Amino acid sequence: MRILGIDPGSRLTGYGIIEESARGYKYIASGSIRIKADYFPDRLKQIFDGIVQVVEMYHPQQMAIEQVFMHKNADSALKLGQARGAAICAVQTTGLPVFEYAARQVKQAVVGKGAADKLQVQHMVKILLSIQGELSYDASDALGISICHAHYQQTALRLQQGSFK
Repeated sequence: MRILGIDPGSRLTGYGIIEESARGYKYIASGSIRIKADYFPDRLKQIFDGIVQVVEMYHPQQMAIEQVFMHKNADSALKLGQARGAAICAVQTTGLPVFEYAARQVKQAVVGKGAADKLQVQHMVKILLSIQGELSYDASDALGISICHAHYQQTALRLQQGSFK
């Protein structure tokens, strides 16, 4: 199963692709879509086009994306929600199923605690996927979302099969 994780942002959207098998996870690719436009609708189109290119290049079978959370700035949350919408629409044109996870769920699945910081997530992602060298926070967050989805899918499968007895 090839999973595309998306860490949405209106200026920088991270993506990470892993392949899940019986032997564990394999790192496929990661990076960031750097948004150059100032006009917000143009930014959304760049996110959409960038995600379409990633899907065409790596052929994932499922997509996982972080949910929007409301912190202090409502305007930022609205822009983040629109960036998420552009990424989700891009994937929906290909028919891939989309799964959503809260930031706390991702951190819990990757690090073991829901209050982990970006550096801890990045560190664990590099360990879990045997990645050497540099990895941006956007890419590591996106890979973390992919890993989180794989964990949740494995748990759901085990529950279906009754192997948690």
